Parts: sequence; C-alpha cells; structure tokens
Amino acid sequence: MTRGQSLHLTAAAAAELGRQAAVAGTPGLMHLDLIGGGCERWTLRLRPGHLAGVPVARADGVTVYAPQQQLELLAGLSLDYRGDLSGGGFLVRPGEGQRSCACGASFGPAQRGGTPTQ
Repeated sequence: MTRGQSLHLTAAAAAELGRQAAVAGTPGLMHLDLIGGGCERWTLRLRPGHLAGVPVARADGVTVYAPQQQLELLAGLSLDYRGDLSGGGFLVRPGEGQRSCACGASFGPAQRGGTPTQ
C-alpha cells in the first residue's frame, strides 16, 4: 500500500468491514471498487474477499483491496460507518479536491468530470 494513495478507515468502518468479511467466510478480506451513479459521480461498492487489486487500507485486522486503476480516485477518502436501531451504513468523507453528497453515500471531484477506470 503506497502512502498517500490510500483510503482511511475509521474504527467503526473497520469493525463493520471485519464483521461482514467474517460472516461471508473471508475473515479480514474485503474488496472495494467504484461504480458510477448515486448522488455524486462515484459510489463505493464493498464486497467480501480479495477479488482483485492492491491493498488500499488496513485497520483492526481487515485489509481492503481495490483496482490499481482506481487508486488515485480513492486517495484522501475516509470511510466511516454509522449504525443505529433502524440499521446502518457506510459514509464517505471526501478528501481535498473532492465532495460527497448530502447523504454521504457517494463522492465526486470538487469540479465535475472524470470517469473511474474499471
């Protein structure tokens, strides 16, 4: 994992990612990739396992992998998790030069444009 090219995980996000990975039978391994759409340009898709790519975040026993081509888009992002009695969800906190939508589910550049590389 290259410093400066990584995603930051809060303790709450790492705990939930670890829980999801364990339930799926892939303890400590999660995959993240960007898909188009949502309130902003990109939405994070999280799936259990190491499907492909390189490590982009490590915290509390869980490693998150993402496609090499999407590292630049993930740089500076922070992933959080909020849960309450009615459910929970992951929230994207934007880095410098990025913005997230009001609901926190997706993000995009401060200036419109660009496309994720699959």
